[in-house]
Amino acid sequence: MLDKVVIANRGEIALRILRACKELGIKTVAVHSTVDKNLKHVLLADESICIGPPSATESYLNIPRIISAAEVTDAAAIHPGYGFLAENADFAEQVENSGFIFVGPTPEVIRIMGDKVSAIEAMKKAGVPCVPGSGGPLGDDDEANLKTARRIGYPVIIKAAGGGGGRGMRVVRQEKDLLKSIQATQSEARAAFGNPVVYMEKFLENPRHIEIQVLADGQGNAIHLGERDCSMQRRHQKVVEEAPAPGITPEMRKSIGERCARACVEIGYRGAGTFEFLYENGEFYFIEMNTRIQVEHPVTEMVTGIDLVKEQLRIAAGRPLSISQEDVIVRGHAIECRINAEDPATFIPSPGTITRFHPPGGLGIRWDSHIYTDYRVPPNYDSMIGKLITHGDNRDVAIARMRNALGELILEGIKSNVPLQKDIMADENFQHGGTNIHYLEKKLGLS
Repeated sequence: MLDKVVIANRGEIALRILRACKELGIKTVAVHSTVDKNLKHVLLADESICIGPPSATESYLNIPRIISAAEVTDAAAIHPGYGFLAENADFAEQVENSGFIFVGPTPEVIRIMGDKVSAIEAMKKAGVPCVPGSGGPLGDDDEANLKTARRIGYPVIIKAAGGGGGRGMRVVRQEKDLLKSIQATQSEARAAFGNPVVYMEKFLENPRHIEIQVLADGQGNAIHLGERDCSMQRRHQKVVEEAPAPGITPEMRKSIGERCARACVEIGYRGAGTFEFLYENGEFYFIEMNTRIQVEHPVTEMVTGIDLVKEQLRIAAGRPLSISQEDVIVRGHAIECRINAEDPATFIPSPGTITRFHPPGGLGIRWDSHIYTDYRVPPNYDSMIGKLITHGDNRDVAIARMRNALGELILEGIKSNVPLQKDIMADENFQHGGTNIHYLEKKLGLS
């Protein structure tokens, strides 16, 4: 097993990694910015090193400083968590070239799956169903692009190959708007991602967002751990996630999950990963793969009983998978609400000092967070301050427990989206299950 790991992240995921390391007897090094010196995982780590000022560019995104922290502490590996440098192939490459283990896939695989065009090509070869599209990047031939759109059928969506987080995409409903939309997306992609390559896909009108969790050891073994429904979104940002997905049968789970596991073996995948799909009219359509641990991984852990972060660490140490597909059994239902420090009506971030805090408790309640009374939420990073997860024998029980837990949560001194989450849990359509990715924005009057 690894003897010491640098946790190259902050907040709740850094604390989550630290806990897994402690269970495995791994020493930890917390790197932090100056504003994060009092984060819970920093206070609990075996060692801590300040890597820069509050700006993420000068701290959590500063590759030389993170690698230097591993060097001076004689660490064996670096765990990137999610966000920041987690899916940065150059970072993974520099970590490995510096003699450390990157807790995640190889740089080559991150590059393949990080580019949407090459990812789709790899998935098609592996037999994973994809959205009908251009089958590659769009060129400068206007007539060829027009023909491609006619073949796919309107509406289509133009996407940046290097995009993410809902940026770099445009829906085109009429042929007269196609060419200018391609040019505009190319310009946006060049400015935002340094990569002007775009591609075209069929735009699905009312899909759900369903994803498959996988684990692979890079030694020819790969398994899936079922699916999550992440359709409750606002501006392509997930708000509520759950597992399993309403309406997905065990047979459907087995079919799509096995394809994803086979794809992992074919591309030489290593670590935890997530295949993201749009789901409409009983069909799955691959859109991208996240080559890291996901924010919503706890719902999968709750229904399978498998610690995904510990598996990441074991795989990084060179061990084969400790579990087989037969060991994965989905039990009950789990729901996760992301708790953000933001105005529940305007969604404007609400940094500041938490003057009073008390987490909910009880059977089937999990609270993943780094906050505490008198903790100051900085304005420099993402507004998520915690994740509230509930588990029950069935979906109705999980929802009931979430409603109780949200009512018990005391969080004062800053604004939060708890009122929004309460509203979602009380929503009749959500309670019925199977809402599409546009539902929340329509409910909020944003579309």
